[in-house]
Amino acid sequence: MELTAEVLERVVRSALAEDVGTGDRTTEGLVPAGARCNAEIVLEEPGVVCGLAAVAAVFEALDPAVRVDRLVPEGATVSEVPAPLVRLQGAARAILTGERTALNLLGRLCGIATLTARYVSAVEGTGVTILDTRKTTPGLRELEKYAVRCGGATNHRRGLYDAVLIKENHLRLAGGIAPAVAALRNGQPVEVEAESLADVAEALEAGADRILLDNMGPDEVARAVALAGERAQLEASGGITLENVRAYAETGVDSISIGALTHSARALHVSLEVE
Repeated sequence: MELTAEVLERVVRSALAEDVGTGDRTTEGLVPAGARCNAEIVLEEPGVVCGLAAVAAVFEALDPAVRVDRLVPEGATVSEVPAPLVRLQGAARAILTGERTALNLLGRLCGIATLTARYVSAVEGTGVTILDTRKTTPGLRELEKYAVRCGGATNHRRGLYDAVLIKENHLRLAGGIAPAVAALRNGQPVEVEAESLADVAEALEAGADRILLDNMGPDEVARAVALAGERAQLEASGGITLENVRAYAETGVDSISIGALTHSARALHVSLEVE
């Protein structure tokens, strides 16, 4: 479940360049170069902790001598707040300069993990798999998909390069489901989007390995499950919320993909407090 050092370095470098630029004018003007301080990063509302490695990477980039002690494990569910998550010791300038970048990343990832955990909990016992999508923040996909895993769900394809998914606009240009599936099979699994039961039947006839049921209600998804039998894996997507995800899961569909896990998760409130 860990993020790689390479991914963290790339994201943190870009985030610090955006925020710090040529220098932290306020901190450098007020805080002596040799000043040291202690601080804590605190979670202010209940949720799933995610992004502690990103916090550490921020301060490592600014000053490797800053000590970063994790006070709770990654992936922990915190219900009693405020809850200290990280203790910092070291150069005051580095701690103040890295504050906003660290909190932005931590709050964002905690929010995604927390929302994901709610969806996973809502379908508990049904056997369905909750998936994410490519609806991520540009430049943050690896971190956001990591947060989805931290929340207990499963990553769908990471990008355009690692799986075939034939969507509506592909079908228009390719001339329909049958020719599109035929052109792309070549020994690789093929998923195709279906907007109706007629599309499902055509995809099954064409030999699709997986069918994405786009914007179908639970009743129509249940009919698609009955139609497919065991001939293809079925994924429901579109219009699915915390309020109705259980109804979709109980249709017997194999998986449910939810773009909201990453595009609509609210960042949790986290703060940094200097002692």
